[in-house]
Amino acid sequence: MFKKVNQFEENGSAGPLHIMEDVSGIFWTAAFWREPGRYGRRQTSTKQITGAEREDDGVEDNRNALVEIRDICKTYNPGENEVKALDHVSLTIYEKEFVAIIGHSGSGKSTLMNMLGCLDVPTSGEYYLHGHDVASMSDDELSDIRNQEIGFVFQGFNLIPSLTALENVELPLIYRGVGKKERMQLSDQALDKVGLGKRKEHKPSEMSGGQQQRVAIARAIAQAPPIILADEPTGNLDSNSTKEIMGILRNLHEEGRTVILITHDNDIAAQAKRVIKIMDGRIVEDFYQDNV
Repeated sequence: MFKKVNQFEENGSAGPLHIMEDVSGIFWTAAFWREPGRYGRRQTSTKQITGAEREDDGVEDNRNALVEIRDICKTYNPGENEVKALDHVSLTIYEKEFVAIIGHSGSGKSTLMNMLGCLDVPTSGEYYLHGHDVASMSDDELSDIRNQEIGFVFQGFNLIPSLTALENVELPLIYRGVGKKERMQLSDQALDKVGLGKRKEHKPSEMSGGQQQRVAIARAIAQAPPIILADEPTGNLDSNSTKEIMGILRNLHEEGRTVILITHDNDIAAQAKRVIKIMDGRIVEDFYQDNV
């Protein structure tokens, strides 16, 4: 784990703040939050279920597509020792869905999460978010997408130890250019929403794991992004904290957010309306649960 953090400036200017975290195999830097510019039916199969195949079943779908992935591949170490982490994956996620993507270690689910979160780009294939071609975007444009469209929740919380809960929630808002007054108001509201209104001045070391994850969720939702992308958000938590976090995610979905949950746990996936199972870099099941 690497960290390099300078003084948190009271005047609201982050300056050269530099954060380096080993997060799920990727390095986080301040570029992650770079100041933005403008920018019910069960289907079970061992083959890829594509959007074209869904259209062919004669059922009209009037929902708005939020995420469209078309024939995406991701290959590491091209050549003799290459690893195909994603193998011709096609997927559509609609606005206001609650989706769980489930798979064992090495299945490709983390790579798919990185693609969905604009943290990595595919080797081949197309990715459209709100109709915009993400795969062809520059680093600055991808940073804008992360800033404006996606709220990230990670298993490891990724809170800055030297900052209070309120300051941790404020941090991405600084990089979005939000003024101090509005920033504090948004951060206060987000912490109240996750039940931490009385813990705003506490640092991570003064909170339980469940409370730290709630701070991370508050940070993700502070400026109301339309997508919540949660990678194993309950992986480090006890059963009571897991229930609390899943309850918060369900509430966010009921408020109209699109929630995409990455997990290896069948019990966690069972709480989502739609479940997508991935194995060996391919989607093998994609179904809706009637009891959720």
